[in-house]
Amino acid sequence: MVVSKRIVLHFPKRMGDRPIIYRLIKDYDLEFNILKALITPEDEGLMVLALSGEQENYDKGVKYLTKNGVRIQALSQDVTRNEERCTHCGACITICPTDAFELDPLTRLISFDHEKCVACGVCIKACPPRAMEVHF
Repeated sequence: MVVSKRIVLHFPKRMGDRPIIYRLIKDYDLEFNILKALITPEDEGLMVLALSGEQENYDKGVKYLTKNGVRIQALSQDVTRNEERCTHCGACITICPTDAFELDPLTRLISFDHEKCVACGVCIKACPPRAMEVHF
């Protein structure tokens, strides 16, 4: 059975120079999409991944990560749009790092693709009518 999950990886300071993600591909045949990353030498790293593969390989890959000191958490934040508040002003389009918002050229309405969203929260701060909301 194939699984696909969005997870957050927290790397300890000492792991910045190790090919951790490469090992997930090579050793466990997992596919990933980096949704967000903040990696700074000599500091803790953070990466949001969409990780998928066979359940057995996924479980082995997660075990490998935790055994090597990577803390894993589910992407527990969920960003939604309050349709009643949204004025389709477009403030969200230019600041979204994952292009989760799109302008329909005919209707001039903004659509929100929840699957592209990594819950970074940038749109929440930028939204004038406060239509974007975060749920934990």
